[in-house]
Amino acid sequence: MKIKMFLAVAMCKTLRFVAKLVGRGSSLPGQITLKFFPDVLRYIKLPSKVIAVTGSNGKTSTLEMIAHVLKSTGLKVAYNKEGSNQIEGVTTFLLCACTLSGRVKSDIVIMESDERFARHTFKYFKPNHLVITNLYRDQLTRNGHPEWVYDVITESFDDSVELILNADDPLVSMFGKDRDKVRYFGANRLSSDEEENNSVYHDGKYCPCCKAPMEYEYYHYNHIGNYKCTACGHKRNDTVWTITDVNYKDGYIIVNDKYKIELSFSSIYHCYNTLAAFAVADIAGVDPEISAKALSNYDLKSGRIVGFSLGEREGTLLIGKHENSISYDQSLSVVRDDDEGSSVMIIVDAISRKYNTYETSWLWDIDFEMLCCDNVREVVLAGKYNTDLMTRFSFTDIDESKIKSFATVSEATEYLKGGKGKIYVITCFSDKGKFMELVDVK
Repeated sequence: MKIKMFLAVAMCKTLRFVAKLVGRGSSLPGQITLKFFPDVLRYIKLPSKVIAVTGSNGKTSTLEMIAHVLKSTGLKVAYNKEGSNQIEGVTTFLLCACTLSGRVKSDIVIMESDERFARHTFKYFKPNHLVITNLYRDQLTRNGHPEWVYDVITESFDDSVELILNADDPLVSMFGKDRDKVRYFGANRLSSDEEENNSVYHDGKYCPCCKAPMEYEYYHYNHIGNYKCTACGHKRNDTVWTITDVNYKDGYIIVNDKYKIELSFSSIYHCYNTLAAFAVADIAGVDPEISAKALSNYDLKSGRIVGFSLGEREGTLLIGKHENSISYDQSLSVVRDDDEGSSVMIIVDAISRKYNTYETSWLWDIDFEMLCCDNVREVVLAGKYNTDLMTRFSFTDIDESKIKSFATVSEATEYLKGGKGKIYVITCFSDKGKFMELVDVK
């Protein structure tokens, strides 16, 4: 077995070195290694603390912030920093963090895991704690319905794993039903909350447990809020880590009525990711004051939010996910709430980096109506699917004179270069590079 582990680690490290030289991703070395050593993860010697993060959105950002806090205390941390979160990518980062004998050289392992592949990643080992951020309509062509993803995730843990759950998501909180080892994070009523769901659709209308109607005291966004089933009593659980106040204008949140965390980017998404990172740092034994200080004004390095300049114009690129309407909605809300006013460009040129799909029904789940406001001076639609976007926008109340459409990203970018004022660009990682090569990144 020692020889087998030695060969597996040596192979993966060598393949990773070669992959970097030729510009390939971090999943390929693990993919090849698993073909020769399919159960290698069974024999890795992990540190005593292993924490995993899964869910539809926020995994990479949350993991990066967790790593930042832990490393700021001097801990040696192993994590999949490149965001490759299926079993092949997890295998790459774990084996490359190992000695040749198969022992991970760190004080703690944290990892993000694709929600569909967590059952494969955790087949041979289990994390001590599993954080589940949220479950949304996401990549319909591969994920289907969120309740199917829920069923898949249940196969990835057992009673030995403590669950750290988003209490404000009614489907995620179902994972904690009848469990002892579970703790919750969430937000109290906030000044930005709504009394009614104003999204295009409402996935929290019916109880995920018994399918009876749900009642909400308030909504943070979409189906995330304070809920209670009218029949079975499924409801929002009490939270250990709680956003008790938020100020988007001044850019900060208060956690547990005590810890102030200044935000580098003011959005409800970033608030939840920051809170999840704060919770994990607490679990790892970091003093909350130290965590709050480390998280304050932390700028993400994962490329989810990127500043750029185009000619004399300044802009912000917001990376969401194609085939994920809630991700888009949160980016749109940032544009809508910017009182300075701006131009906004929506790019859909390739729907997925991995899957050959032309399915665009998800565009109709996005609340593009948010852009029907004085803060948005013009809307620029770009990419191969610009006509699909135009059709969707024709059903909004946005003034047609504000909407411009271009078949290529370069044409749209050149058009924006001649204008004035701030620019927001909203797209997915599949299209990010096509825009970034045309602008100056800050």
